[in-house]
Amino acid sequence: MTYCVAMQLDAGMIFASDSRTNAGVDNIAKHSKMHQFVTPGERVIIILTSGNLSVTQNSISLLEQQARSNGDEPNIYNCTSMFDAATLLGESLREVKRRDGPTFMAHNIDANAGFIIGGQIKGERPRLFMLYNEGNFIESSPVTPYFQIGEVKYGKPIIDRVINSHTALSDAAKCTLVSFDSTMRSNLSVGLPIDMAIMETDALAIKSQRRIDESDDYFRMIHSTWGNGLRELFRQLPDPDWV
Repeated sequence: MTYCVAMQLDAGMIFASDSRTNAGVDNIAKHSKMHQFVTPGERVIIILTSGNLSVTQNSISLLEQQARSNGDEPNIYNCTSMFDAATLLGESLREVKRRDGPTFMAHNIDANAGFIIGGQIKGERPRLFMLYNEGNFIESSPVTPYFQIGEVKYGKPIIDRVINSHTALSDAAKCTLVSFDSTMRSNLSVGLPIDMAIMETDALAIKSQRRIDESDDYFRMIHSTWGNGLRELFRQLPDPDWV
């Protein structure tokens, strides 16, 4: 019950996540799935999470605990590359799985978890990674400059048609919100509010951050204009001459 997307573009990076963690008929719960580790002028690292909430929360908590208690050991605030940051996150996930996995298995609990981690550390270019349930990861590329986790299928078509590495941040933000609107239209397990963060390349700071809820005028405009525009475009398509 999640939808998260992150994009690595020439101009910067965009991260967005929904906040719905449960969508039962009488129990709708919300929790932020975006976690930030920022030292302005030195690093911006953002992690998006999906899957078992206990596993993802504990994995993030281990990262934070390492930073507090092991100042001289590699941690999320002193690692020198985004590759190292992704490795630390993978190790935290595997530690949680080693500790709690047998209990989850004994009670037939789905303990799958997924992460997107990206950002920039001073001295290297921005980088974006997707971590799998086993703690291994892959990196984005100019050919595929974005990652999704959770309920990915509904928002993917618009991203595939619009986004490439040269897309402006403003267009990418707009496309991201359309992908969320499409996902929420088709899947009740994804819902507002949406957390969105935008960083510019080499700024080493978050340019813009916004929590988008039901009262957000821009998202309401996206919802109505995109839906009406699709219906109008559909009406303009010629009928098949073989029907």
